[in-house]
Amino acid sequence: MRQGNSPPRRWWRATATAAGAVTLALAGAAAVGTQMASSATTGCRVDYSISSQWSGGFTAAVTVTNLGDAVNGWRLTWSFPAGQTISQLWNGSYTQSGAQVTVTNASYNGAIASGAGVDLGFNGTWNGSNPVPTSFALNGTTCTGSVTGTPTDTPTPPPSSRLPCDIYASGGTPCVAAHSTTRALYASYSGPLYQVRRSSDNTTRNIGVLSAGGVADAAAQDSFCSGTTCLITVIYDQSGRGNNLTQAPPGGFSGPAAGGYDNLANATAAPTTVNGHKAYGVYVAAGTGYRDNSTNGIAKGDQPEGMYAVFDGTHYNGGCCFDYGNAETNSRDNGNGTMEAIYFGNIKVWGYGTGNGPWIMADLENGLYSGRNAGYNANDPTIDHRYTTAIVKGEPNHWAIRGGDAQSGGLSTFYDGQRPNVSGYNPMKKEGAIILGIGGDNSHGSAGTFYEGVMTSGYPSDATENAVQADITAAGYR
Repeated sequence: MRQGNSPPRRWWRATATAAGAVTLALAGAAAVGTQMASSATTGCRVDYSISSQWSGGFTAAVTVTNLGDAVNGWRLTWSFPAGQTISQLWNGSYTQSGAQVTVTNASYNGAIASGAGVDLGFNGTWNGSNPVPTSFALNGTTCTGSVTGTPTDTPTPPPSSRLPCDIYASGGTPCVAAHSTTRALYASYSGPLYQVRRSSDNTTRNIGVLSAGGVADAAAQDSFCSGTTCLITVIYDQSGRGNNLTQAPPGGFSGPAAGGYDNLANATAAPTTVNGHKAYGVYVAAGTGYRDNSTNGIAKGDQPEGMYAVFDGTHYNGGCCFDYGNAETNSRDNGNGTMEAIYFGNIKVWGYGTGNGPWIMADLENGLYSGRNAGYNANDPTIDHRYTTAIVKGEPNHWAIRGGDAQSGGLSTFYDGQRPNVSGYNPMKKEGAIILGIGGDNSHGSAGTFYEGVMTSGYPSDATENAVQADITAAGYR
């Protein structure tokens, strides 16, 4: 028997285009449940959809609609028909005994008005086949209906209402920058992800998505770049704030390209697969860097913010500094606390964790921090999943590091506490530029690969980030 926790609120609606779906409804009177005095219902509908499926695993969304009187406290039960098991659930708590599953409400979604619904979702495992359940009950009332559609082993796009920036917005911490060369980070986004320039004639082309909320149109890049080399010239901001990343200018350090600028990434150096479709990441070799020194909406001073990135956990070095996040607006070192960025690598000059690295740390300027103390912090582990989720977030005298496997499982918290016990970091003096692949002063000795990342306004809750992680694992990076 396993007990789930309570990740984020209402972040997912089931869709008719999911790989497998079932709708079960009872409009008339039925037996009244006796579990909770104020929780009787006389009718219900359950929409269950499999949004993504791979060998041995799947992600499902469940929407429960109350067709009877209002309830205050709910319990949803069903049986899996083929031995499936739940490994992670959000928007409620669960127990599973054999095939029987019981999900109860979280503290924030127990009340369901007549005609209203509640959303929950989960990651699960399967073996042999993955048919959808055929019967659900809400507080003892059976919701009956018919099965439509059969799930397959072919990856399908995630539900259009659950992409990372939609999740952050529902948690009250909207994205103010959203960058990815692999997929849309908003359900409604249909614009360009990035721009490439081919060396044969210096012509540029924007690379968009296959459909709104979908993955990159890598075939368009392949066609455009056929027979020549392409570089990534722009990584577009999907938030609508215009915080696009372009070739980093010289600063405290000059880059190796003309005029002291940094190099641009080779557009084909980091191939990947997302939801079964080919895509490309941003391959950062030493000397490569992107930046925006004139941004809109990025946290400044001691304002709260959050950020995550998906990196290649096997591509790193000990150079300074493979960062994504908030930096100085003049490309120079302006002192302690003028940065707040995710760092990934195994440099040990300022801070480090257990093992040989790489580690997720925070670049706060003049220090990479793995916890409250300068130098070694035992709670920050080596983390080197092929696809790694890295999170740093901060607010007045409080910050955290979190991380996990971007292909499966949840997030772990490596540090959550006060600002470093070194002068200059409380209060912070963030300046609001955005960097990728470099340090705040344009130090460019680092290496790494970036697939997607965002920055938020406000300090995201762990529950919101847990839901984002569930979406990342459902995206099917391979």
